[in-house]
Amino acid sequence: MAPAVWGLKSLVWQKLKSSIFEDCKKEEEWKVMLLDDYTTKLLSLCCKMTDLLAEGITVVENVYKNREPVPQMKAIYFITPTKKSVDGLIDDFISKSSSRYKAAYVYFTDFCPDNLFNKIKSSCAKSIRRCKEINISFFPYESRVFTLNVPDAFYRCYSPTLAKTKDKDAVMQVMAEQIVTLCATLDENPGVRYKSGPSDKACKLAELVEKNLENYYKTDEKSQIKAKTHSQLIIIDRAFDPVSTVLHELTFQAMAYDLLPIENDTYKQKTEGKEREAILEEDDELWVKIRHKHIADVIEEIPKLFKEASSKRKAAEGKVSISALTQLMKKMPLYRKEISRQVIHLNLAEDCMNKFKSNIERLCKTEQDLALGTDVEGQKVKDSMRVLLPVLLNKSYESYDKIRAILLYIFSTNGTTQENLDKLIQNVQLQSDSDMIRNWKYLDVPVISSSAAQQHKYPRRDRSSEETYQLSRWTPVIKDVMEDAIENKLDSKDWPYCSQCPPTWNGSGVVSARQKPKGSYKDERRSSARLIIFVIGGITYSEMRSAYEVSQVYKSCEVVIGSTHILTPKRLLDEVKSLSKPKDMVCIKDE
Repeated sequence: MAPAVWGLKSLVWQKLKSSIFEDCKKEEEWKVMLLDDYTTKLLSLCCKMTDLLAEGITVVENVYKNREPVPQMKAIYFITPTKKSVDGLIDDFISKSSSRYKAAYVYFTDFCPDNLFNKIKSSCAKSIRRCKEINISFFPYESRVFTLNVPDAFYRCYSPTLAKTKDKDAVMQVMAEQIVTLCATLDENPGVRYKSGPSDKACKLAELVEKNLENYYKTDEKSQIKAKTHSQLIIIDRAFDPVSTVLHELTFQAMAYDLLPIENDTYKQKTEGKEREAILEEDDELWVKIRHKHIADVIEEIPKLFKEASSKRKAAEGKVSISALTQLMKKMPLYRKEISRQVIHLNLAEDCMNKFKSNIERLCKTEQDLALGTDVEGQKVKDSMRVLLPVLLNKSYESYDKIRAILLYIFSTNGTTQENLDKLIQNVQLQSDSDMIRNWKYLDVPVISSSAAQQHKYPRRDRSSEETYQLSRWTPVIKDVMEDAIENKLDSKDWPYCSQCPPTWNGSGVVSARQKPKGSYKDERRSSARLIIFVIGGITYSEMRSAYEVSQVYKSCEVVIGSTHILTPKRLLDEVKSLSKPKDMVCIKDE
């Protein structure tokens, strides 16, 4: 599946080009660019060094570090409005005689507080040629996926140790402000709605986002009040679908990130005694084509591509004219690159299959039966404990896999008894990791069953006619939500709006909560609407895949999905375990 033409990464890059580079561009004038940790990551996600060179940037430096002065050159500062970054800027112009650069063009990612702005004014105002706020405070992780810049958001949202502190409210406000910068980048003022439930987090965040949207569009650069656009923003709490977070997924991207040690999207492989690194990114067309496919299809497809590449090369070699040989010489690096990528992905797929065959295959049947409550034949699972026990008694499974199976059992039965839970933890010897199970209560997911803890399950769509592999029968609940939202089937009692009146479906796309004035309607109408989904507490790779699949089927609606961060099952279990620890024992990074 090809990335969306309008993909988030290209949208962010276009906005940065127009807001920063075109704003301070002079022909044949090279500049230095200063970044902090956040903007370094942001730029690395949406452009390459060659793109920056094309915009007149000769060198990129870290604003925190000590640097050699280049007093004859001007500098662009693209930084977050934090004390650390502002101090780095001020240090470069502390005195006119020792200024590191000729002048500064300063661009903040979002709103700069008055105290920091005044500090800049009083320290180095004469050296600053521009000072603007860009309003991009999110990461475009993929063409349809974004994450926020909120360190340790999971702990700060769910830990009981922070329940009576202002930290929870503060992190909600930061998240709301960052979501608004996403909407602004998309040029959307969406109708905001949320999933009501036992937790009030989704409701609180939705209200904050609506309030911040109103404030932003009252004070945007055009100073015009922007009417609601044809889009919806739906905010969901992580507890809404705990099953998808712990299930073993067999589509390529989700499986690779779950089973293999991939860090910072980098896969390390050993070939012929040498270690090679491969970055899994959207610039790799083959990765984009196969990342959402089932592992069985990937294993079948890559060797076919090898044959195609080989036959193309042989056909080219068969032509003996000078011009044909010249063309072949030009294409050789491309063939080499193409085959190199095929080898990387084949190795990656084989590594996944080796893990799968050794242990995961038998686990998957148990997990699917527990998650769906039915077996492959569609027969109802009568005794979930009988399904679970073989996994717990098998000594070859890691404790993480056993914990995932126990959690699926608990989710399927809407909680278990305290006695049963204690026995499970003791018999499987999981005492040291028992908080990976018990702490789900802080997410408002029933762990111990009680009449008060009954969780209302989302009514699932009938997918019996869809072709699926036996070990991949589960569909993330969020995919049902996306489809129901586009078809205007979400119940407004369960999915209330923060805006004053609900949207209507006009047959060509989602219509927003407040209708646009007739005058601006035609000017801003798009051929399709947008559905933005935000999940508090992390999204899985299977949920990311759902955004692409739904966008492919419903041509009238572009789906964008985002969260505080991206989860793998292991990362989530570690984060759940940390919730009961005191704040000083959890590594919380302050920006």
